Amino acid sequence: MSYRIITDSCCDFPEAMYGDLGLSMIPLTLHYQGADHTDLSEAFLKKLYEGLRAGELASTAAANPDGWASVIEPVLASGEDALVLAFSSGLSTTYQSAVIAATELKEKYPERTVNVVDTLCASLGQGLLVWYACQKRDAGMSLEEVTAWCESHKLNLCHWFTVDDLMYLKRGGRVSAATALVGTMLQIKPVLHVDDEGHLINVSKARGRKASIQALADKMGQTGLPGENDTVFICHGDCVEDAQYLAQLVKDKYGVKEVLIYYTGAVIGSHSGPGTLALFYLGEHR
Repeated sequence: MSYRIITDSCCDFPEAMYGDLGLSMIPLTLHYQGADHTDLSEAFLKKLYEGLRAGELASTAAANPDGWASVIEPVLASGEDALVLAFSSGLSTTYQSAVIAATELKEKYPERTVNVVDTLCASLGQGLLVWYACQKRDAGMSLEEVTAWCESHKLNLCHWFTVDDLMYLKRGGRVSAATALVGTMLQIKPVLHVDDEGHLINVSKARGRKASIQALADKMGQTGLPGENDTVFICHGDCVEDAQYLAQLVKDKYGVKEVLIYYTGAVIGSHSGPGTLALFYLGEHR
């Protein structure tokens, strides 16, 4: 039986990639400059980061059950089953809303299967899990096999972040005001990751931007699965030169063959700020 993989926009794929991978997607909402936005284009994201640098504020809204139902139901009505890979429950209610929608739709379409996975991932970490799921689907794995693969491998999806400005993390409650102030004065850059519960955790510090980028590459050397990372993903908050530098580091050090580089999407980027840089790969553990 055929099935469709469904995800949400917090996987931070470029617009065209959803179609290329045969995905259905529900966008989360950004409230910015007095309006709600679901625009995923690079042009919009660049303007958003320019606005954030200028001091403009943005807020976000999770996907709700009705929104999920509007994306899942057409798949079921067409005779396909569904695998939903949702943004981390540690960072949003988006996953819980997907479960509610799926439960209601299963009553309406009892002959169909809807599997919902809490990816415990964010940004292109979620994107990398979705990408692997699509590769498994295209290789002939069944819905249940791909679901099981995602559940058994999601905690191997490593997320390592750094940010250029601690004040954005302060606004989101990730660091204290004192830490943000002192860190900014001393050019301290945090190194963070997404843990096994899907939360963003401050792990260590680096002195200066270049050292923080090197720290991301070093993490891959420490935890990356040998021979399993021909393809890795990098996202950035409007700092593409830093992303390219990091990509070259992991290619030179670890033999990575392909690196997808894209913007940190609007929802996550509005909280992490311009200068966010993140590396995603398969590791022995997070």
